[in-house]
Amino acid sequence: MKAYMTNGTIDFLQKLDKKHPEFNLHLMSSSESGIAYYENNNKKLFNAGREYELLMQTGEIQKEGFVVMNNIPVADDSKPGFEHRFKNRTNAVEGMPGFQAFRFLRPLQNNTYVVLTQWSSAADFENWKASDQFKEAHKGQAAKQPAHFTERPFITTCTMLEED
Repeated sequence: MKAYMTNGTIDFLQKLDKKHPEFNLHLMSSSESGIAYYENNNKKLFNAGREYELLMQTGEIQKEGFVVMNNIPVADDSKPGFEHRFKNRTNAVEGMPGFQAFRFLRPLQNNTYVVLTQWSSAADFENWKASDQFKEAHKGQAAKQPAHFTERPFITTCTMLEED
């Protein structure tokens, strides 16, 4: 399965959604712009979007919620080891209150993986970050940037765009 994402103005993305209801677009709003996301086996809608292979998924993306995307640039020669470690994680996040969905996305055009989680609210995400499960899932991670990262990872947070 593939996943696709693009940025744009909210108005533009809403028009795109109305024009192509067959794509089941998930519209989100971040501090910088709007984001449209969808999953599909072989139909590409965006001309200037990002394309991913969906490596792992849990839950269904909901119409309402808070989305956190951990963007992780990984060197080409480190991708197999990074994916192996990620696929063998403890899955502690799925049992947390407010958890809705999880996606692990491999980039097809660049080196930035996306770990997307959706929560009922920002407070639920903050509770996850303060939990013992989070500390356990992230133990052993060095304070400095790991060698397999080509750049420093960054977080994008969004809220699902409520329909009119």
